[in-house]
Amino acid sequence: MPTKAYRNIEFLTSPRARALRILAEYLEPEERFQREQVKRVVVFFGSARASSREDAERALEQARQRRAGAEELGRLEAGLKLSAYYEDARRLAQLLTAWSLELGQEPFVLCSGGGPGIMEAANRGAAEAGGRSVGLNISLPREQRPNSYITEALNLEFHYFFMRKLWFVHLACALVVFPGGFGTLDELAEVLTLIQTGRGRRIPVLIYGRSFWEEVIDLSALERWGTIDPQDLELMSWADTPAEAFAFLRGRLAPLFSPPKAT
Repeated sequence: MPTKAYRNIEFLTSPRARALRILAEYLEPEERFQREQVKRVVVFFGSARASSREDAERALEQARQRRAGAEELGRLEAGLKLSAYYEDARRLAQLLTAWSLELGQEPFVLCSGGGPGIMEAANRGAAEAGGRSVGLNISLPREQRPNSYITEALNLEFHYFFMRKLWFVHLACALVVFPGGFGTLDELAEVLTLIQTGRGRRIPVLIYGRSFWEEVIDLSALERWGTIDPQDLELMSWADTPAEAFAFLRGRLAPLFSPPKAT
């Protein structure tokens, strides 16, 4: 009995069926979000290499006890500094999730890239507040594995980066960008480009951790060199504490969830 094409795994994983796989990474998440009644998400971006303060302190103390070299100690001390952002992301996720639950009908859920680091912190904070959260994981040779705090029904695995990034923005009502590496820079630049060019909805883009980002990238230099317009810098806002970030996001998002006024 011949095998039907849609049951032929050899064909479905071949180069000729790439278009089918791409379409599947659009349709399957769409169906999942509709089934789980997820209509809006607040997206957290950030480093996969950040760890909790407890883990960072333990690793540094163990290295000191075994008299590790200066290079390793320097790396672990930097990791301890980065762990502050893990804890801040965790706290902000708690505040946002608790607010969403207070509003009733869960008007939004948190969404991360599904892996470790800042992504884990976002999913962890949401779980600790008693809410659900999305994880948009991607198969990579290193670093990326689904963290244990993602809501099981909202734990998705992607093969194509561009389909994963589509789902980051498709349901997003706000974006929070914590310190990160190349991936975080790529995701931030793509969202800003979509908004700048009118190809994406204007949503709040909150960059968290001014001291980190001002050391890493001078966004105002783009204006000075004339490669962006002065008003393009207004596409971003800044915060340095969970309370400050929460107040900003609540102020910007509350009108979306307020009942319409009677006329």
